[in-house]
Amino acid sequence: MDTLLRIETKRGQFLLAVEAQGKKVLDKPRNWAYYLAHLNAKYDMPAVLLVVCDSRNTAAWASEAVDFGPPEWPALTLRPLVLGPDNVPVIDDPVKARRDIPLTVLSAVLHRREPGVGAILKVLVDALKGLEARDPETATIFVELTSQGLGKAPAADTWRDLMTDLSFFTSPISEELRAEGRTEGRTQSKAEDILLLLDRRGVPLSAVDRHRITSCTDLDTLNRWFTRAITATSASEVFGDDLPGTGE
Repeated sequence: MDTLLRIETKRGQFLLAVEAQGKKVLDKPRNWAYYLAHLNAKYDMPAVLLVVCDSRNTAAWASEAVDFGPPEWPALTLRPLVLGPDNVPVIDDPVKARRDIPLTVLSAVLHRREPGVGAILKVLVDALKGLEARDPETATIFVELTSQGLGKAPAADTWRDLMTDLSFFTSPISEELRAEGRTEGRTQSKAEDILLLLDRRGVPLSAVDRHRITSCTDLDTLNRWFTRAITATSASEVFGDDLPGTGE
């Protein structure tokens, strides 16, 4: 999962799990269902899956509801919220960009392979300049989300060039926030890799074992567990002599 956000509304809070999906992957819905259930159990809060696709075909596939369980009585139905080029508009108007920066970020990411993406990025930078003066921490979040969403597309080079106009992007606090975000993303990804590896190898894990892996925030510990998971036949072999809470 690429990003996890806590959203506050008048009706209460919920978690928004954001996943960028570039192509159709048959077993992905199963992973999504497990992750949503894990989030709900861990945080005791409703979770919504937002799948972001820059391909129209991928967006159509991801939008399909998936049932888990026998056809006669599905136990669970996965219904992601999917955003793609067909349902997110091109925002290249400065006024609209300032009014809705999150939507402008999505517009840039989902239309990143189209000729008009440069105009979207330009109005986004102008909008972020205004936000930077009021709320630099939120500004850097949008900068990072845009950078991650553009990936290795040619538009990413345009984005990096435009970033030189944002003084906050090179400030010490911005570097610190980006470093924290990258570390959190790496630990989350490594934990998911461990669980997937053990599941594929048929190594049984209890709910406590899974929670210990997903709640670990120490990358060195996770790397050690991943190495052990390649040959381990039980959870105890994965954790080895590591005591719960030690280095986690």
